[in-house]
Amino acid sequence: MDLKRSGSQHSQKAPAAHFTGTVRIDPLFQSSAPARAGGAYVTFEPCARSDWHTHPLGQTLIVTFGCGLHQRWGEPVEEIRPGDVVTVGPNEKHWHGASPTTAMTHIAIQEALDGKAVEWLEKVTDDQYQGRHKGAVESNERKAP
Repeated sequence: MDLKRSGSQHSQKAPAAHFTGTVRIDPLFQSSAPARAGGAYVTFEPCARSDWHTHPLGQTLIVTFGCGLHQRWGEPVEEIRPGDVVTVGPNEKHWHGASPTTAMTHIAIQEALDGKAVEWLEKVTDDQYQGRHKGAVESNERKAP
């Protein structure tokens, strides 16, 4: 058994190479082999967001504070709030972050496959963040009565 005391692991600034804006990562756990799960609190300041990315075995996000945004490739931007649980499938292209006016914290849990838990892709543009891109419009039109 391993007990990690609250505050015993250092907060890290998320790398600008994969995030826009101010994002803090507070590690929670990293399983030892043969287990492969890891988790962290991730706090996004207003307007901050991840780049587009995928996870080889998927990801679960549990929103604990604030108001955030999440988007799957080709779908509209969705608002997420405390208590919401977002389940992202294996290799599903997505991004997540804070709303324009409110910070957001979530617990992120994912498993690594062959030592890799994430594949980083391109930056989320301001138009994509604001929901003004072709994929969101097409998706909204499909859902209209």
